Amino acid sequence: MELVPWITAMVYLTREASKLWRKISLETSVELQLLGEKWKFLLAGVIFQYIHALAARGVHYLHEPGPILKDLGFMYLPELGADRGYFSETLFTVIFFSFILWTFHPFIYHSKRFFTVHLWIRVLACLVICQILRITTFYSTILPGPNYHCREGSPLASLPPPNSIFEVLLINFPRGIVYGCGDLIFSSHMIFTLVFIRTYHKYGSNR
Repeated sequence: MELVPWITAMVYLTREASKLWRKISLETSVELQLLGEKWKFLLAGVIFQYIHALAARGVHYLHEPGPILKDLGFMYLPELGADRGYFSETLFTVIFFSFILWTFHPFIYHSKRFFTVHLWIRVLACLVICQILRITTFYSTILPGPNYHCREGSPLASLPPPNSIFEVLLINFPRGIVYGCGDLIFSSHMIFTLVFIRTYHKYGSNR
């Protein structure tokens, strides 16, 4: 009699695993078909992410450290300090990867509200538009970066002239992204965060 609950549980788990595998297989088949039709749009969006990073690195060569500009936001919300700089990056990393995982939940859950390929095309299209505007603004007006590594006296505040084109094209990730200067007229982190949150608010099932 003691084996009955275990047998029942094993039968249930086997049945649920089979249903989950069929769901994943079906969704994978549909998404691969969509990917075959729309891959050019996805590739263009991904390539532009590199172009955006390249533009941010380029403006770092032009950045010149200077006095920190007055900002009402920092007056009411003081900076965390140099030793707590990881907090912002950690929070953004959690949001970034949580969103990526969420976009693949239709492969598992039955409450389907979108196709993952279509969703990423829309997300990338929105990111590209925002990033074009961002590139235009930070090349039009290069402000002294307020971050600690962008201030006067920091060796990272400006980059020495590159020795070759490959030095510019080969972006040091993540150091080249985290320690950029001159591209903060509005934040890339904020662009990603707002687009991701707005996307979840529109397509998420538990908004």
